Amino acid sequence: MNNLAPIPVSHYERDKAGSARFVVTNTNTIMATQFAPIRWVVPDYLPEGLSILAGRQKLGKTWLALDWAIAVATGGAAMGSVFCEVGDVLYIDLENGHRRIQGRINMLFPGERNRPDLGRLGWVNDAPDLNKGFLPALDDWRSSVIEPRLVVIDVLQRIKPAGKAGQNSYESDYDAMSALQRWATERRVAVLCLHHTRKGGADDPLEALSGSNGLSACADTTLLLDRDGNGTTLYVRGRDVEEKESAMSFLSGMWNLIGEAAEIRRTDERSRILSALLAADAPISPREIAIATAMPRNNVDQLLFKMGKAGEVRKAGRGGYVHPDRTDLIKADDKIDKKIRTSTAEATG
Repeated sequence: MNNLAPIPVSHYERDKAGSARFVVTNTNTIMATQFAPIRWVVPDYLPEGLSILAGRQKLGKTWLALDWAIAVATGGAAMGSVFCEVGDVLYIDLENGHRRIQGRINMLFPGERNRPDLGRLGWVNDAPDLNKGFLPALDDWRSSVIEPRLVVIDVLQRIKPAGKAGQNSYESDYDAMSALQRWATERRVAVLCLHHTRKGGADDPLEALSGSNGLSACADTTLLLDRDGNGTTLYVRGRDVEEKESAMSFLSGMWNLIGEAAEIRRTDERSRILSALLAADAPISPREIAIATAMPRNNVDQLLFKMGKAGEVRKAGRGGYVHPDRTDLIKADDKIDKKIRTSTAEATG
């Protein structure tokens, strides 16, 4: 095996006359190379490279980014349960001053005795545009600390340059971000850019980023914080991350990871079905359950099948269901069923 290899960033070179030629790497060479493993900054959520964290205004993106920044700077737990390796963090806060930063830190850690050592979390409140010296400044910070792991840019729009003449919005966004993505990848630092979602949303939440698809196309990882009738969900999709939908809760400036969103929703929908059955005065049909719980009929049908196999609900009558604790309805249904069986036996006897 070869030594750990850096990720290649150039696949062509130019001769003395300026003509380009491809530098081809054989598949066997690639397969014999031992690459360094992905460097996780927030395990399973935020790897090295360029990431976009998007969401509606006032939904708590900054609080989530601050949670991750503190977890990395202290070697603590992000979102209450995801432990991070300690490292140096630069938070480029372009919307808040030091007074507001102090207020947020005090809210998270009331009293100096409760506050961890935050010496590895640095702040700046102004920055040049991406095309006007941002990367050299970023590299200067990287060289000044012991273990650079995370850079937060809050918000991306404040440093994104205007598009060039002749470019469409996709080309403009991709062109603006490509140098930052390359820097993050080569330096193996996680750069997290906070961004807004457009009004109206999208069928796929991760396609709701404001602007063109050029941002998410260039980013290594896209994260979206969204809230709907099912609660708050953190959606994650990227080149090096497993697609995730995590249920989140927010209280007093603190984000906490509850679990996988699909499982939480299933548990919540089960509870709604059981509540409807418990309140019913007679066995009720799947259609009636769907109306009572305001759930899609297809969801109700699927859950009733699973709950029936697990003994969580009981069939009664013709297509009806009852709660297993409603013994009064079960006994009444058993009497009816017994009478039907007796009548059938007499008729065929």
